[in-house]
Amino acid sequence: MNSVPLTKYGAELLKEELHQLKTKERRIVIDAIAEARSHGDLSENAEYDAAKERQAFVEGRIAELEGKLSSAQIIDPATLDAEGRVVFGATVDLEDLESGQKVSYQIVGTDEADIKVNKVSVTSPIARALIGKSAGDVVEVQAPSGPREYEILEVHYV
Repeated sequence: MNSVPLTKYGAELLKEELHQLKTKERRIVIDAIAEARSHGDLSENAEYDAAKERQAFVEGRIAELEGKLSSAQIIDPATLDAEGRVVFGATVDLEDLESGQKVSYQIVGTDEADIKVNKVSVTSPIARALIGKSAGDVVEVQAPSGPREYEILEVHYV
């Protein structure tokens, strides 16, 4: 199995979700199944069917998280020394050369990506364009609205 890159923070989030599923959600589903069984005929019991579907989802998610965590390559951005180059886990300050707008993105694993908090997947077009570059470099990104040029202002490892 291939290793899955995760930041230290992203791995902690997955561990928390796994703990929640194993300790709380699993118990809730078991109780819901027991309650539905107590109502009698299971062949026409919508509550039982819904509880069994929820159980399948919870168990599937537990297996998925355990698989990801077991094959994870956990990277702590604060310990990186990439000599100013953009690498996985780095936070990059950019300036859009057309609009002059400044933005900052952290390059993270696919499970951690959330554009609302400026975390982009390492597989995204912008991250692929940035990897290996340094402050002062200009990169062209193939965005859905067409090509865009960004200047890398600074690279942080936090």
